[in-house]
Amino acid sequence: MRQKFILGGRLIFGPDAKSLLVTLLLITVPVIIFCVFVARHLWHAFSPYNAGYAILAVAIVFTIYVLILLFLTSARDPGIIPRNSHPPEEEFRYDSSVSAEVGGRQTPSLQFPRTKEVMVNGVHVRVKYCDTCMLYRPPRCSHCSICNNCVERFDHHCPWVGQCIGLRNYRYFFMFVSSATLLCIYVFSMSALYIKVLMDDHQGTVWKAMKESPPSVILMAYCFISLWFVGGLTGFHLYLISTNQTTYENFRFRADNRINVYNLGCPSNFLEVFCTKIKPSKNNFRAFVREEVSRPTLQSIQGAEAEDIGGGDPRPKVEDDLEIGEDLLKISQRRNIEEIDEDIRSRGSNGPAHTALEVDAILDSDHRAPTIRSETRHSSWGRRSGSWEIATDDVLSNSKVMESRSYMTGKEGRQ
Repeated sequence: MRQKFILGGRLIFGPDAKSLLVTLLLITVPVIIFCVFVARHLWHAFSPYNAGYAILAVAIVFTIYVLILLFLTSARDPGIIPRNSHPPEEEFRYDSSVSAEVGGRQTPSLQFPRTKEVMVNGVHVRVKYCDTCMLYRPPRCSHCSICNNCVERFDHHCPWVGQCIGLRNYRYFFMFVSSATLLCIYVFSMSALYIKVLMDDHQGTVWKAMKESPPSVILMAYCFISLWFVGGLTGFHLYLISTNQTTYENFRFRADNRINVYNLGCPSNFLEVFCTKIKPSKNNFRAFVREEVSRPTLQSIQGAEAEDIGGGDPRPKVEDDLEIGEDLLKISQRRNIEEIDEDIRSRGSNGPAHTALEVDAILDSDHRAPTIRSETRHSSWGRRSGSWEIATDDVLSNSKVMESRSYMTGKEGRQ
């Protein structure tokens, strides 16, 4: 989840909430220019009953209304579906028809359906499994790649409000866009009216009036360009509401030639968007997070099965490590015997030479205990091989003891 939380989870913004500042500037700066350079000069144009003050008051109130709708759109949960900590276990099933024989055993393969069908208005609708959220998405739900969440009735991710548009904030989004369109029309109309007032007062042409009030001209051009965006967006969403579609479904159904099973008729569609109660959030973002015991995922289960199939019946790890340690110790003892024999011959001993059986008996009597003691081995469980290592100091000390004992035996024989 990439949302940004403010006031202990009371306000929920999208990951690109910084773009919200750009939207605020695009709304407030033109309105401030309008109030200072246009509406202030229109106070005296409608002197009866102080009607000129209403122009300024409407602009301010309307702007505050638009900003509130922008805040409600971007600072609330759009309909995020809580994630699962593990895949739904009730959907796991084993297919015994496809099996692998290993050592006379049959291991059934684990099957996990990627899609399943649900009934919507008497029509079967296929829903997909979300690997990120580990759940089957409800109808009209989609995973937003920017917010990294599954959102109910996902419409689109709007960068201008920095939030996904879904089930719980679509109404406010449409009201924000349509209100911004009306605000543009209002500012454009009042600016044009001020140009008309200047023409009447100075009995001049349009060009002279435009030179008299450049801010009015700038505001008219700005509102005209903005109307192409917010006005076109308002018209497009009016069409979507009348047909009960989302932006995502509109492009998807058009590409796949699918039938819209959610269309209930134009009046019912408008009632569904504007007159139904908004569902409460499924998330409690102010609650403390509880650590859950991780359960094996689908990949881990399949990996364990593959290991079981490919590995046959391996020996236990500890047993293998003990055997490896004993082999290493035997090799070191064999080398020590050869060194002792060479040392005795080089000293020119006149005594009887020790046979291999005698030397083995000496070594067995002196060093049988270290082969069993655990302190002469150091475990390396951290590595994947899991082998046991014998300390070199212990081996060297053992070899010195054997050499000294053999030397004393040879000396006694010479005497």
